[in-house]
Amino acid sequence: MTTHHPTQTTTVQTIFRFLLGGALILAGTSHLTWARTEFLAQVPQWVPLNGDLVVVLSGIVEILLGLSLIFLARQRVLVGWVVATFFVLVFPGNIAQYLNHTDAFGLNSDLARGIRLLFQPVLVAWALWSTGAWAAWRRNK
Repeated sequence: MTTHHPTQTTTVQTIFRFLLGGALILAGTSHLTWARTEFLAQVPQWVPLNGDLVVVLSGIVEILLGLSLIFLARQRVLVGWVVATFFVLVFPGNIAQYLNHTDAFGLNSDLARGIRLLFQPVLVAWALWSTGAWAAWRRNK
């Protein structure tokens, strides 16, 4: 039986970590450019900041998280937890879009918005699995 370094991941996990990183960079860039108005639809009205500021700041955070997933391999476990936490923190925006029946990103029905809600836990799991964060947590338990 081989012993694995606590932060060692498989080639498949690394590929998926890079894919998630690229997706976050793309999403963050879209926050700052072509999809800025669409992202405004996801800022809950109860957030005490200017909606456009929230969109810009979250876009910058997404770009930084994406770059971290790709380039901070030695800290990938910590980055995995940070990315997973980010996905949890933005989830209220997705819920607000559903509850307020706001059309954005082609989600123009409650069914489509509801289905999208189901994918947020997938993103959390993806971040934790692809970085080895979940395995590291289980080993340290």
